[in-house]
Amino acid sequence: MLAYVLRRVAIMIPTLFLISLVSFIIIQLPPGDYLTTYVARLAQGGETVQPETLAALEQRYALDQPVIVQYWKWITNIVLHLDFGYSFEYGKSVSSLLADRLPLTVTLGVVTMLFTWATALPFGVYSAVRKYSVGDYIITGIVFIGLGIPNFLLALSVAYIQLRFFGHSVGGLFSPEFQDAAWNLGKLLDLLGHVWLPIVIIAWGNIAGVVRIMRANLLDELHKPYVVTARSRGLNERDVIVKYPVRVALNPFVSTIGWVLPSLIAGEIIVAKVLGLETTGPMLLKALQGQDMYLAGSVIFVLSVLTVVGTLLSDLLLGVVDPRIRETATA
Repeated sequence: MLAYVLRRVAIMIPTLFLISLVSFIIIQLPPGDYLTTYVARLAQGGETVQPETLAALEQRYALDQPVIVQYWKWITNIVLHLDFGYSFEYGKSVSSLLADRLPLTVTLGVVTMLFTWATALPFGVYSAVRKYSVGDYIITGIVFIGLGIPNFLLALSVAYIQLRFFGHSVGGLFSPEFQDAAWNLGKLLDLLGHVWLPIVIIAWGNIAGVVRIMRANLLDELHKPYVVTARSRGLNERDVIVKYPVRVALNPFVSTIGWVLPSLIAGEIIVAKVLGLETTGPMLLKALQGQDMYLAGSVIFVLSVLTVVGTLLSDLLLGVVDPRIRETATA
């Protein structure tokens, strides 16, 4: 098992380096940079910036250097000093912005993923075991609706219904009185009262997809010889389903941890804009629109790290759940 873990970690390090390099180059592809955009905005308003100030900023952040030099300055500061640079758009350090928004974003993504699995797996198992029953048709109908309705449209509809018929705004994760308050029991309860709606909306489409995948995987296993043999030996039907085919059908879900979490975090951008959530999604969108390279690059880099770390965790869990995978990988 140790050799399996070390091999996965050894693969992870160069992967992170290449992802960070490609991500930084991609956000540099549009012409110009933030300073150019910033000067143009000021010029439209009749203001000017001193040439000395521009020169100092260019030198400090290597904006007058090739892209590879800018990347090297950025990545070395992260690795050596945990300094992600400065956000021109927000006028703050990127580290402070990430510290403010990333914990809520990751928590929202993890809870959404757990809610997705806790909801979808039982429905998927029931739909497969009771194939073509009334319950299967009802679940299938709900699933198709979930796959057909975009998350942002669902968010808009729920926000309108809440405000129109109940007089309650669903924007943000906190009520106005708790927005800037210190953490206490009241703020935690207020967060729980608001966060359930974004979780349900973001998870909606993913639940539908997981139900269909679980149903298909389990249907492939239910008629295999080992299931027929278990039934012929007189084992309880519930034990036959849960202990054997369900366990095998779960392997694809373990292997998707690597991309499910970052996809949930990245996929909440439009939903977060609609619901007014202060997560990394709207911040990344604003940074990309304003070519705030340090902020945009850092958020993309963090999402890449989550993807690689998630993939590592899924590989380790697969090695624990299915020893055949571990033995094949280390052979």
